[in-house]
Amino acid sequence: MPKTLADWLSYCESIHPMGIDMGLSRVGAVASRMALGFTCPVITVAGTNGKGSTCAMLESILSEAGFKTGVYSSPHLVHFEERCRLQRQVIKSDLLLPHLEKVELARLAEPAISLTYYEFTTLAILSLMSVSNLDIAILEVGLGGRLDATNIIDADCAVITSIDLDHTELLGHTREAIGFEKAGIMRAGKPVICSDPLPPQSIIQHAAAIGADLWLLARDFHLGGDKQQWSWAASAERGRRQYHGLAYPALRGANQLINAAGVIAALDAIRPLLPVTAQAVRNGFAFVEFPGRFQIIPGQPTLVLDVAHNPHSVAALAANLDAMSYHPRTHAVFGAMADKDLTSMLAKISPLIDCWYVCDLPTPRAATASALQSQIEAMLMIEKKRLHTPSVSLHSTPQAGLDAALLSADPTDRIVVFGSFFTVGGVLQNGIPTLTAPHLT
Repeated sequence: MPKTLADWLSYCESIHPMGIDMGLSRVGAVASRMALGFTCPVITVAGTNGKGSTCAMLESILSEAGFKTGVYSSPHLVHFEERCRLQRQVIKSDLLLPHLEKVELARLAEPAISLTYYEFTTLAILSLMSVSNLDIAILEVGLGGRLDATNIIDADCAVITSIDLDHTELLGHTREAIGFEKAGIMRAGKPVICSDPLPPQSIIQHAAAIGADLWLLARDFHLGGDKQQWSWAASAERGRRQYHGLAYPALRGANQLINAAGVIAALDAIRPLLPVTAQAVRNGFAFVEFPGRFQIIPGQPTLVLDVAHNPHSVAALAANLDAMSYHPRTHAVFGAMADKDLTSMLAKISPLIDCWYVCDLPTPRAATASALQSQIEAMLMIEKKRLHTPSVSLHSTPQAGLDAALLSADPTDRIVVFGSFFTVGGVLQNGIPTLTAPHLT
């Protein structure tokens, strides 16, 4: 057996011929051999964007209410251990080692079963969480929902955040097809919260077909407010519970309010299992933390980190950048996967960017810096109305791109790092950077 977490992760990468091999038969069979299951309630969260933020807000509120929480979230930014938090703390690698061994022993029992890296590590983390004396387990779906490894666990409450086009080669090329895949986390007779303002009909139809208790934004729960505070209210059919004068979540971005509304709906739906007070809700929103989601780091220049990696999330990033205070120039450190809709992503944010620093990423899926440069330059040829054509430079790593941006930026500028978890993670290797323009020192 491997001895360290690094050895285990390297081993997991080598034992299956495919990086992504969706389906529940293999992972379900190994889970059955392990007798894997939870005695505490489980909330499963799926969606195109907003999953991680939703999990973080659920974790924060339920922790403030005094419950022992466990969260499984993927991918990680810097360290693999970030994928599991127990009582709001990232796990130590030693805790995971016996559970990786447990998965391996179950996998190799006759007949042996091949697992992907994601399936193997998901089983190990779920095994650790299942024996951690939790009051609530919160599981973030990795890809899709219906065929994701997390779906071997029956959820007491499902949450579906925004639905948009991403991973279309695996999930389908329409919102309806993708919505159906996300709807696979529903369970008959259990509540499912959909916080997408325009949910695909496939979600509504699947809930009706299996008898899930579907809560929809603007039908079963509502939000409102102004620039200072916001409110949430359930419909008459849902008991009319209300929260007034709520402070905005500590996670930045206008899209977080919709995620927060879905979080309160989920907590209201499972109130008989996990009652929370209004004060816990307020404190949970106030103290929630989640790195890399429109994370603004004060400095000279200002640094913005965002893992936006598809057109929908990049559009939200562009709107959030546009709502910030004035900055003379915006520098973008950008790296992305080759299988993303790069044309749409770039088009949504290009008008805000004055200087591009494109970078290679340490994964075969990534687009090369030279390919990104060609795509950006081709787009800029179309945008001929701009007074100043943005520069585009190539860099071997996200950190090298950030270093170059810092050399060029004025103290009042801003630098935004986005495009992938690998891009943001690449500038967080040594912790959160605080920028100081060289000529200020």
